Amino acid sequence: MGTGRTPSNQVGAGHSRRWLLRAGGLVALGGATAPLTGCDLFDRDEEPPTPDALEPLAAEALALEARYRAAATAAPALAGRLTPIADAHRAHADELRRVIGRPAPSGTPAAGTSASAPAPDAVLTELRRAEQEGRTNAARACAEAPAERAALLGSIAAARATHVEALK
Repeated sequence: MGTGRTPSNQVGAGHSRRWLLRAGGLVALGGATAPLTGCDLFDRDEEPPTPDALEPLAAEALALEARYRAAATAAPALAGRLTPIADAHRAHADELRRVIGRPAPSGTPAAGTSASAPAPDAVLTELRRAEQEGRTNAARACAEAPAERAALLGSIAAARATHVEALK
């Protein structure tokens, strides 16, 4: 017993040849199958999701919100009229993003600001023009949309038409 020799079925450090053969087989088997399963993970040429038809309308709603907020800052006397409309555009953008299934970009898009305070009439004229364009875009999107989206888009088009009237 005290010969200092390892029995013939022991390889050293207490591992048997059978254990080493099993471990080697598992490593070989794992090495052979890993490339097969890994191919699917790395070799796919996944295309980015196609843009939703509502993306431009959602972006436009965010841009309108930014314009209203900038106008309210530039012409504080109009803030009481413009802030609720800016809030409505934010709500429209949020709902469109919910329907699209993609989160809205963080923050509010920046709108250009001028060095001098614009005349309130000029601010209102510019916002009316933007709302009229937005109303046309929303009405067009509503006419082209599937039924499950048409009600939302019709509501947005109607709200934009109301905004035009509120800016007179």
